[in-house]
Amino acid sequence: MKVYHGSYTHIEYIDLSKCQPYKDFGKGFYVTKFRRHAETWAEIIGEKHDVKGVVTEFDFTAGEFAESICLIKRFASYNGEWLDFIVANRNRKSKMPAHEYDIVEGPVADDKVQHTLRLYLKGKIAKEKFLKMLAHHEETHQICFCTAHSLQLLDYKSQIDMIFSIEDISEPIVEQLMLDLQIDEEKAADLFYSSATFTQLANSDTKLYEKEWQEIYQMLMIDKK
Repeated sequence: MKVYHGSYTHIEYIDLSKCQPYKDFGKGFYVTKFRRHAETWAEIIGEKHDVKGVVTEFDFTAGEFAESICLIKRFASYNGEWLDFIVANRNRKSKMPAHEYDIVEGPVADDKVQHTLRLYLKGKIAKEKFLKMLAHHEETHQICFCTAHSLQLLDYKSQIDMIFSIEDISEPIVEQLMLDLQIDEEKAADLFYSSATFTQLANSDTKLYEKEWQEIYQMLMIDKK
């Protein structure tokens, strides 16, 4: 399962000690199955740090294997149990952590929900009314990896595979440039790595790293003209 994390920087290593407490599902590393939601958050937090936000993609090993090694709690929708759970986790007076799960999955208490949640916590609306107001809320999704044990179900396979593929493509292209243009390795490498073709190759969204190096080389030659 592909999941995404929006931040102001690419995630190379997950350090749970740096995660903020008192979130919906407690302190942990949060991802979502909706890339657009991760992109929105990356943009928001990127602006706060005066940088361009970054979305890091992970492979989440879900299913029976995950269930066998981790204690997992899932909320299929906004409901009374979900509400009680996030209230407990957001309560700064409660003992932390407020639960014993390794992984928690369910809807997000986003900005719109949090406004209504504050009214509920102040006793201005009843629990039933709060949940009724959420009945037609846009679908949201988040997974919180709460323990170091749970992180073994997340990996960077997509990024690692892409990096290795780019390296496999780049080497023969540089060699071919040396032969065709009669230039040394340094000039050939500089020509390739500074090209618009390489910029596209390094962009995971283009999927160019899945193609043969000869096809990328042809693109480079067209780009060079």
